[in-house]
Amino acid sequence: VAVSMVKNGEWVPAEAPAVAEEGPPDLGGREVVVAVENAYPPFNFIDEATGEAIGWDYDAWEAICKLINCTPVFKETAWEGIFEAAAAGEFDVAADGITITAERDEVVDFSDPYMVYGQVVLVRADETEIADKDTLAALTEKTVGVQLGTTNEATAIEVVGEDRVESYDTFDMAVVALIAGDVDAVIIDDVAAFGFIATNPGKLKIAGDRFTSEELGFVFQPGSDLIEPTNAALAAMKEDGTLDGLFTKWFAKPDLEGREVTVAVENAYPPFNFIDEATGEAIGWDYDAWEAICKLINCTPVFKETAWEGIFEAAAAGEFDVAADGITITAERDEVVDFSDPYMVYGQVVLVRADETEIADKDTLAALTEKTVGVQLGTTNEATAIEVVGEDRVESYDTFDMAVVALIAGDVDAVIIDDVAAFGFIATNPGKLKIAGDRFTSEELGFVFQPGSDLIEPVNAAIAALRADGTWDELFTKWFIEYKPE
Repeated sequence: VAVSMVKNGEWVPAEAPAVAEEGPPDLGGREVVVAVENAYPPFNFIDEATGEAIGWDYDAWEAICKLINCTPVFKETAWEGIFEAAAAGEFDVAADGITITAERDEVVDFSDPYMVYGQVVLVRADETEIADKDTLAALTEKTVGVQLGTTNEATAIEVVGEDRVESYDTFDMAVVALIAGDVDAVIIDDVAAFGFIATNPGKLKIAGDRFTSEELGFVFQPGSDLIEPTNAALAAMKEDGTLDGLFTKWFAKPDLEGREVTVAVENAYPPFNFIDEATGEAIGWDYDAWEAICKLINCTPVFKETAWEGIFEAAAAGEFDVAADGITITAERDEVVDFSDPYMVYGQVVLVRADETEIADKDTLAALTEKTVGVQLGTTNEATAIEVVGEDRVESYDTFDMAVVALIAGDVDAVIIDDVAAFGFIATNPGKLKIAGDRFTSEELGFVFQPGSDLIEPVNAAIAALRADGTWDELFTKWFIEYKPE
């Protein structure tokens, strides 16, 4: 799993498998005009609640351009004539859930496939006669809606005959006609069917299984110099899980139906979770992360302030649904609880006062035998501190903020702590603290669950989707780079 990390106080992406030895190319910030219909959910559509244009294509091209250093500019474009417009260079690329066919390949060039799909029969939720493609063909009074000029139109004509097919300018018009009863079914790609089912809850269903297997690709002007960089980006996104994450977000996200999820936090571990002194509000990365997770998988986070001591035993006993407290995944802990997939890679560092001149790194801390180290009781940092300086020089506190208060007051000379948390304490104590040297471990953080929890799979799906669409990077930047308390 490629996750994100911090190095020497700066945010950097985790090392992802290279597409080629030199990695994806750099387009130098070039603008790339991306044609979309904005009428084909979940690939591209207008969110009725916000009026915002969203969808898989938007997230995918943001991710592609992040990899190859370009700027996507989305252009709403009609489906009719889209291949001729692409061939004429009216835009740089068409992204609209487009099937790769030999006939189209004579007019335009395609990217490598980014998704395999199949065509299905979409019907109203109360439909009782149409069970699959074959019963649709046999029920000669039933009509089928499609989008004009698509592979679905050609399939529909083959299945039921031209006289029973109604063609519309866009697929959302065909689906509106289906819901209104003007047609009895729509033949459509399964990935798009999921989108229309999601945006019309309780009104639609798929009848039977998919009955074709085809590939989707992006469309370019023949010979476009963007094809090779786009293919390199797609290969990297397949390798690092980004495409899987985007598929989960837009086509297959779990639905917990508003279920309450109790999330244990200390409220004493900035920037993961803490009390804002200016407002008295409980805030932090964990709060925002769980709001984002629950928005995606339809749950309601209920935060429960919980002491660190005994948190693993409490999780195992089901006293809460999940512990979110910047918790390191270890084999020992994994014997007591279950973990999510890692959501962050971090390292341990030496935190010292801003005016410290002697402690330069872990090794000088170890050599300066009169220096003491503060840690939080029962953490991996406590075990590391004992290993580095010996048990006699370690002072353990109930919470990390108590250890940091002791450091600022001069009661200890250093704190061994995760770098992501160190940035939080530096932000909330401006001018008082700094990191001495580089991080000296590399470890993974995960959410903690009762063994066998049914929440693990949907949360892992959400983590993958939020990593893929850039939400994880945004939250890291907000809380570990930009956050400054009032």
